[in-house]
Amino acid sequence: MKVGNISQTVYKRSIQKQLNRVREEILYQPSKEENCIAVKIKDGNSMVSAEATAFGTSREIGVYALVRALNDLFAWRAEPLAISLSIMLPVRTSEACLKQVIETVRMLCLQEHISIAEVKTEVNPMVQQLFVSVRAYGQVNQEKIVRTDGAKSGQDIVLCGSVGLEGMLRILDERERELQTRFVPAFLRKAKARKENLTQLKTGKALMNYEVTAIHQIGSGGIFAALWNLAEASGTGSVVERSKMLIDQETVEICEYYNLNPYCMTSAGSFLAVTQNGEALVNLLEQEGIRASRLGVTTDGNARVITSGEEKRYLDRPAPDELMLWWQRVLSE
Repeated sequence: MKVGNISQTVYKRSIQKQLNRVREEILYQPSKEENCIAVKIKDGNSMVSAEATAFGTSREIGVYALVRALNDLFAWRAEPLAISLSIMLPVRTSEACLKQVIETVRMLCLQEHISIAEVKTEVNPMVQQLFVSVRAYGQVNQEKIVRTDGAKSGQDIVLCGSVGLEGMLRILDERERELQTRFVPAFLRKAKARKENLTQLKTGKALMNYEVTAIHQIGSGGIFAALWNLAEASGTGSVVERSKMLIDQETVEICEYYNLNPYCMTSAGSFLAVTQNGEALVNLLEQEGIRASRLGVTTDGNARVITSGEEKRYLDRPAPDELMLWWQRVLSE
């Protein structure tokens, strides 16, 4: 099978058809486009959980999994309460490395007032890199949940955050020495400073307070995959303008150096939000120091169109994430 997330066709054929919602306490059927599950508790409240994984050699790798899981909870308007952490280690890993992985996760949890409820670790001879899995738990009133499938035709699509940011930062973490031979120190310092946009979790928390009908964190496959998933889940088409897709210059140049497409690269902490008044949402986010842009609109039918000036192209089915393809090349060297 190809690197990255399995296709929607394979998911529906080999997974979804075999799954049933056995318990009525489970609110929704499994879906490839949704990243959370919700379980009824009492008094209209639900427990929501989301899981995210990350791998690499950086000792901050756990932060990326944590950021993604927490932002998936924010997307569903759930208040995070606790996380469960699972770490698989290569045999060569030092105890100091393990301690630092835990410390970076602990510091972000303290910042967000979240408990680390469980930590499981295992040294596995089959594992060649650090592999971290985070499951985050939160609670929300069922009536407040916003999912990916709520978009209606004629609504505005807003990009909240920057394209490809997470992927760029993860490559920088892994290949800083190599990049020092290509870029000046000031450029790399500015690129590293972009991590604050990820770890402050401002965007996900801010979106909890605004009127949106659908929201989707930009994950594997980048903004192109996120646009497809949003339309697929809601049963709509879309027309968006490529020039409105916000991207940092550091992301552009690092992706060019490795011949990567940032529009197909993971960007945890950035979101697509659908709302009746996109410009109003953009203005509100910018007042809080959050980058945002109205990309276009949802439409009737299934056509998913990206315009670039007078040119027009149709969105393809999600491609393998560019960060995954980069790792595939690195590990084969």
